Amino acid sequence: MNAEGTQALLEPAAEAIPARPLPVPERPYLERLRADKLRLAALQDTFRAFWVSRVLVLAAGLATVLMFGSGPTRRVLNPPGVLRGLGGIGDLLAAPVARWDSAWYLVIAHYGYRPDLGVFTAPRTAFFPLYPLGLRGISDLGVPPVLAGVLISLGALAAALYGVHRLTTLEFGGGAGREAARLAVLLLALSPMAFFFSAVYSESLYLALSVAVFWCARNGRWTLACLTGALATTTRSAGVLLAVPILYLYLYGPREDCAPTRVRTRWWHPRYCLSADVAWLALLPLGLALYMGYLGFSGESPLAPFHVQEVWGRHFAGPFGGAVDGARAAFDGVRQLLFAQHGRVYFAETVGDPTVAASHNVVSGAFLLAATVMLIGVLRRLPRAYGLYVLAALALPLSYPVSAQPLMSLPRFVVVLFPLPMWLALWLSEHPRLRLPTLMLSASLMMVFLGQFATWHWVA
Repeated sequence: MNAEGTQALLEPAAEAIPARPLPVPERPYLERLRADKLRLAALQDTFRAFWVSRVLVLAAGLATVLMFGSGPTRRVLNPPGVLRGLGGIGDLLAAPVARWDSAWYLVIAHYGYRPDLGVFTAPRTAFFPLYPLGLRGISDLGVPPVLAGVLISLGALAAALYGVHRLTTLEFGGGAGREAARLAVLLLALSPMAFFFSAVYSESLYLALSVAVFWCARNGRWTLACLTGALATTTRSAGVLLAVPILYLYLYGPREDCAPTRVRTRWWHPRYCLSADVAWLALLPLGLALYMGYLGFSGESPLAPFHVQEVWGRHFAGPFGGAVDGARAAFDGVRQLLFAQHGRVYFAETVGDPTVAASHNVVSGAFLLAATVMLIGVLRRLPRAYGLYVLAALALPLSYPVSAQPLMSLPRFVVVLFPLPMWLALWLSEHPRLRLPTLMLSASLMMVFLGQFATWHWVA
């Protein structure tokens, strides 16, 4: 065979070899972000709600202290050393963020869970360790402890608002869901107790973790959902209740990771079969178990976080028994405020001024009523896992009321229940005339309660 024939035989073989495709360069992050309309809208709405609400909190808190002073009980919970590094101006700036329970987190971050400090750390075990651990880690870098706590709270709040926006859009779709998501983050950031989200409190951190649990579970990321839930259990004891929505979403959905795998013949039959990844649910109580184990090895009772609640007069009153006691206390509070001039006390037991106790009971009763109405809306309009979570979270404080004030701290417990503003946002998106009045009323109440908090008056 001549050279030309040989070349002819070789050419088809060469053509049969497919050419390797050229690598497609990955688009820059900002370009990908602009292309993702849902994420971009979530970031824009979150940014707006975050800065508007936090500037309002800072301005209202400082204005109140400048006009009325710090109040007569400014040293009631200010252990030595925990406010170091602030100075005169810093002490003023700390007014909206470092009051009451803030001192417990600052004490734990500075001194740890030491039983030898007497009154400064007596009920410290009621405050779970994740938030003060983060506070300690940042303050060890030279940041003043109060500023470290605020940074954690603000960062967690931003993450929580973004997550609530994405969840609301996911549940309600792209049309009405877009407006509902925008309203949801505004309602959450401007809610009457939202000033706790920038204070040295664990509310923001727990909120961010609970939102992350729902987002991961809705998308079938069970490992991340359970690990995040474990972190939530080291933030507060109510974190274990996140097992309720995780398990419900696992068995009944809705889930974005796959379609239902079973045909339901009864309403209670699961829509999804169990698989090996259900074992990740065992991680959920891990954080609580580690905290209890640490207390046991350090000489404390592992059950100390629950027994110490007796310091504040909490007791078991039966399932939701505190709701009845709270409603009765709110009614007596109204009578106390209306007929205070007669010198009669309508409470079987009270601490301090009965008029002040009456106002606290009335406010807490109003929050219980509002939460009940919104819970009904959540159960009707959102996937059932959201309603079950709110119901379980409310069952804890409503089953363990405080003797003198049955619904003590309920407004602060309610503020982290993000399905409530999600439903309210959906309802307001269908009633546009009520949007602005609702937001203005909520923001006004937030400034009133913040003024009380900043001047060392008990709020929740």
